[in-house]
Amino acid sequence: MSEAAVQTLDISPVGRVEGDLDVRVDIENGVVTNAWTHAELFRGFEVILKDKDPQAGLVVTPRACGICGASHLTCAAWALDTAWGTTVPRNAILARNLGQIVESIQSLPRHHYGLFMIDYTNKNYAMSPFYEEAVKRYSPFTGTSYEAGVTISGRPVEIYALLGGQWPHSSYMVPGGVMCAPTLTDVTRAWSILEHFRRNWIEPLWLGCSMERYEEIQTLEQFEAWLDERPEHANSDLGMFWRMSKDIGLDKYGTGHGKFVTWGYLPHEDKYQNPTIEGRNDAVIMKSGVYDGASDTHKLMDQVHTREDLTHAWYDEQGEFHPFDRTTKPVEKNPIDPEGKYSWSTAVRHAENGRLEAGPLARRLVAGMDGGHDFQHTDGLVLDMYRKMGGPSVMLRHFARMHELCILYREAERILREFKLNDEWYIKPTEKDGRGWGATEAIRGALCHWIDVEDGKIKNYQIIAPTTWNVGPRALDGERGPIEEALIGTPIKNTADPVEVGHVCRSYDSCLVCTVHAHDAKSGDELARFRTA
Repeated sequence: MSEAAVQTLDISPVGRVEGDLDVRVDIENGVVTNAWTHAELFRGFEVILKDKDPQAGLVVTPRACGICGASHLTCAAWALDTAWGTTVPRNAILARNLGQIVESIQSLPRHHYGLFMIDYTNKNYAMSPFYEEAVKRYSPFTGTSYEAGVTISGRPVEIYALLGGQWPHSSYMVPGGVMCAPTLTDVTRAWSILEHFRRNWIEPLWLGCSMERYEEIQTLEQFEAWLDERPEHANSDLGMFWRMSKDIGLDKYGTGHGKFVTWGYLPHEDKYQNPTIEGRNDAVIMKSGVYDGASDTHKLMDQVHTREDLTHAWYDEQGEFHPFDRTTKPVEKNPIDPEGKYSWSTAVRHAENGRLEAGPLARRLVAGMDGGHDFQHTDGLVLDMYRKMGGPSVMLRHFARMHELCILYREAERILREFKLNDEWYIKPTEKDGRGWGATEAIRGALCHWIDVEDGKIKNYQIIAPTTWNVGPRALDGERGPIEEALIGTPIKNTADPVEVGHVCRSYDSCLVCTVHAHDAKSGDELARFRTA
């Protein structure tokens, strides 16, 4: 029997918005057997901030991303709070949390319709009984759900603008609090915006039922019963996603390492007013944790375990470092060498648990685990699905993102009830040298900033974003990055149109436009060149 031919697909870029991720996959017998992720964009925020005023991060880092700048601003503010030993008023903690929540809520429909569900209209799925309806709903620009979801997605960040004056790129969060003092009129407008978002999209289109009915679901069996309960449930965008995903097999691949991380987020307004690095884990509403895919024990995530392996990254640094010990020295020439350096992303690792996946699935799994404090959020649905469906997949990873919507919405409501408008919003801090750390959960996953202030200037500033966790290259020991590992075993029906690779990458919210070049691994001849969107 002759040896099966191996094909290599060089996919450049992978995504639909930011074109800085390339992927190479080896395919044998119709299945991905090896993968490399190449982060092709060097932004250099760590270099830009060196020797700047300590508060420069409040202005510079929100520009790291045009869709989750609030998460970067949150990290930058908390990093200086911990470095300077500030007191942050209760109202300010609530206002910071609200800004981040509404930004995350707007991102959900934009990713779902504008980036993820478009793949369901791919002609590879023309034989699916759901295909005609998918084309009607999710075709770019003309799809009914696409148009409605992308249009209404801008409403939640109107609340952010009430706090920060604009969205994106506001800098209203500062060490010691926030630079705003919402009025009763502002709070009333925020309520009306949330209600409009709920009545005009979440309930009629996203869920096909009231939020209260959906929130009753606690197990996989209850979710499946909900689908069959009424046609409106099955035909909602959530129901449509679930049913078509199973039909086209997205519950069968995209597994990855099966190990997860979340920093936790949303500091409690009464428990983190004197923030420290050590005290954060016991003060966040959404708890931090590491989940190894098997143990039921809740293990906190501590920043001291963070390591960046630079073996296969385009930096002159050699070895593995904690972010406080990094220097960020990019190399001048960066050819792609699968056996050597091939990415601007570092390989982020946990010192004890190795490579970990960040994102909504990680948050939901940790939320379902036993442990934590009484005031911390718990939610067992996704963990129950994970166990009964045999672990992670493209389908479950994206469902976890969709499921978070109601959870975030309810926390936004709670915040609006908790504001005490006549209380303090800002307490001026005393600037000093020191090290600080700020962490949160951006919609894509675990995000954190480290700052080292010396002689009144930034000596070192380091950022590890969700995509750094997920898209990183191999480490020194050869362990693949999370997306690289998740691509292994992916079935490729048509190498001239490998939509399955896009499914895996976009389940991690990799927002990059797809143009694919396919080559024969043995001859080097180009097989095809095309755009998968």
